[in-house]
Amino acid sequence: MQRKYNDAEKVFNEHLKSHPNHSKTLEYLGDIAGYQKKWDEAITNYKKLKNSFPKVANYWYKYGGALGMKAKESNKFKALGMIDEVEESFLTAAKLDAKHVESRWALVMLYIELPGIIGGSEKKAQKYANELMILSKVDGYLAKGYIDVYSKRYVKAEINYKKAHEIGNSKTTFEKLYDLYLNNLKDKAKANKLKEQFEK
Repeated sequence: MQRKYNDAEKVFNEHLKSHPNHSKTLEYLGDIAGYQKKWDEAITNYKKLKNSFPKVANYWYKYGGALGMKAKESNKFKALGMIDEVEESFLTAAKLDAKHVESRWALVMLYIELPGIIGGSEKKAQKYANELMILSKVDGYLAKGYIDVYSKRYVKAEINYKKAHEIGNSKTTFEKLYDLYLNNLKDKAKANKLKEQFEK
């Protein structure tokens, strides 16, 4: 897989020499760098994109995502200095595109995981979970379940994950509920029953 990325990277870099602002090429290079956890490279490519195309929500989202991943791997002091820009990028993406699911998910996760002292807030997280609910019921219930798990409200999380699974019945909804039963609620019987039903 790594070799495939390296080969693709070479091709895209060659193309970029003759077409320095080709948006798709820059995006692919950003994506490849992201997959390889080369956050600085990903940030550079996405930054060019969001600056050249400031109205494209996805570029803001991807830029914020790469920046957020770099912040997670940085020391706390350095990460603190990056949080505002991460938040602003996701907020801009959400504002630019009222149907942009990924940026709303990113905001749910950001606000629930950040300590209150630096802008974290369950209220803000719930606001974007509610917006997701309007765009996609499955995502809405999954987001609310995610918030509940993070806040250790496992019984409430089960209700939300069950609703998500009833509607979506996908690998993702199954895994979230299964994981909750197994790791949080420590209920093997429910986990096994769910697995049997899903594999039918």
